[in-house]
Amino acid sequence: MGGWLYWYLGILIHTLQFSCSVRTVHGLIPQSPIQCSSSGCTLRNSYGAWGDRKDCSALNVTYPTTEEQLRSAVSYAVRNNLKVKVVTRFSHTIPKLSCPHENNNNNINSSTATLLISTEKYDSRIEIDAARMTATVDAGVGLRQLINAVEEAGFSLVAAPYWEGVTVAGLISTGAHGSSWWGKGGSVHDHVVGVSVVVPASKSEGYAKILRLEGQDPMLNAAKVSLGVLGAISKVKLSLERRFKRSITYNFTAEDDHIEDVYVDHAKMYEFADLTWYPSRHTVVYRYDSRVPLNASGDAVYDFIGFQANSILVSESVRAAEKLLESTRNANGKCLTASTTLGLKKLVGNGLKNNGQIFTGYPVVGYQGKMQTSGSCLYSSRFDTACAWDPRIKGLFFYESTAIFPASKFGDFAGDVRKLRDLKPENFCGVDNYNGLLIRFIKASSAYLGQPEDSVVVDFNYYRGNDPSNPRLNQDVWEEVEQLAFFKHGAKPHWAKNRNIAFLGVNQKYPKFNMFIAAKKQMDPLNVFSSEWSDEILYGQELSEKVDGCALEGLCICSEHRHCSPQKGYYCSHGLVYKEARVCRYLQSFISSTIV
Repeated sequence: MGGWLYWYLGILIHTLQFSCSVRTVHGLIPQSPIQCSSSGCTLRNSYGAWGDRKDCSALNVTYPTTEEQLRSAVSYAVRNNLKVKVVTRFSHTIPKLSCPHENNNNNINSSTATLLISTEKYDSRIEIDAARMTATVDAGVGLRQLINAVEEAGFSLVAAPYWEGVTVAGLISTGAHGSSWWGKGGSVHDHVVGVSVVVPASKSEGYAKILRLEGQDPMLNAAKVSLGVLGAISKVKLSLERRFKRSITYNFTAEDDHIEDVYVDHAKMYEFADLTWYPSRHTVVYRYDSRVPLNASGDAVYDFIGFQANSILVSESVRAAEKLLESTRNANGKCLTASTTLGLKKLVGNGLKNNGQIFTGYPVVGYQGKMQTSGSCLYSSRFDTACAWDPRIKGLFFYESTAIFPASKFGDFAGDVRKLRDLKPENFCGVDNYNGLLIRFIKASSAYLGQPEDSVVVDFNYYRGNDPSNPRLNQDVWEEVEQLAFFKHGAKPHWAKNRNIAFLGVNQKYPKFNMFIAAKKQMDPLNVFSSEWSDEILYGQELSEKVDGCALEGLCICSEHRHCSPQKGYYCSHGLVYKEARVCRYLQSFISSTIV
């Protein structure tokens, strides 16, 4: 999430500022995603903009602090025929999973009868059962809060995403994951042994009731990855293991010629393996990551540099530099910063800190609770700092796409990406400024909307313009990579990431999708927890109307030039490797009025 083109510059400026004066201004802690006035409430995600740039609105919001208050909130909504969406304190999704109503007219009063239920204050209980090795937690408990409590009790949460700015209910609802083909795998929902869900009920039942789903209850397989459309999760029970340590070493020296020949062996050899592919640099960074004995020396921390607090001044300067390179179509400038970024990551171990303060060399050994998940920018008390993508500053603004491949198909995708890269390597420098292509591994799952087979997950981030009508540099390249993934090679989208087009036909990609829909009809027959966006993806409808410029932000696949930006030299064309792809390409000399 974000590449730090001038990370050392940021540290230098930060140090100079601190040494010159003592400041009392603290870092920007992420703001609530819900802002209300006398006329209603507006919901935004943590990036400050949804995929379609339209706000979400609701008439009101409630903040339950107990399970009974949560049940009462749902009961109130059912009695009053309100649509409901549950929102976490972070709202850290790109798609509109938590949006109850699209504010098409920028007028809160145009919203239908909707209610937001925020779990921001529903986070007080973490119950650890040492005998059964489980933790039962309130829906709004933050991931870091849970990890710390579990570790203090002598246990470890085996699977967790790399980013800790999520809540427990939010992360399982969207299929969040780390990386592992070992044991139960890297997806958090596959370590879930119980879920409590508040669902609509009859008048005699008080209009809402709590379902306790455990054991072999088939509804548990629906609730493990629920997308928030089954009901309001009140509690989650997770399996634990005895506390353990890990040893991590990054290999920054490998070339990318044979990535499709080695990824399977790499995942099988290291329990928490991943790879990061920097196509423009012809480099793959291998993560050698396995358990070590609890008495192994080391108390390290993984503080990924992309999730560290950055000087606001530096974040804004980096964004300004990136915008300049975009506006001048300077691909070579992006290549220079991509090379610098990779070098800096190598020098600082990508955020690994042997003694909790600095990186001194490999291997880096530490407890699971400090080595899996990071996000120190969320809690920074350093002056004038923030997460680099905080919408209150003019920092990074980007899209994140995540494609999930059956393990057998990833190699073909990698081969096509290499072919596209070889045509013009500098076209890939923009993505290498962020974090390249992060490649992770998750196991086959029993969850209806989990992966039906062992899978490979590919994440990549890329520049997003402040003005949605402005095409990106190498716009066509990332549209082709996206279409290669989701259409040629049949990848599934991560539910909490991606642009709209990634969800086209998603209901046809899951063998148990109809079982999920059946569970939804049983748990929420009144569609209280449905929304325009969820109905579109669940029932295979077009996610947006094709209008001028709709392809620029992934709201459509271009079929006419007007879907791109012909006035700025971007026309709808075919892919270079995947000929069936339709992408917005910059053409200096354009003659034909037809799509080539």
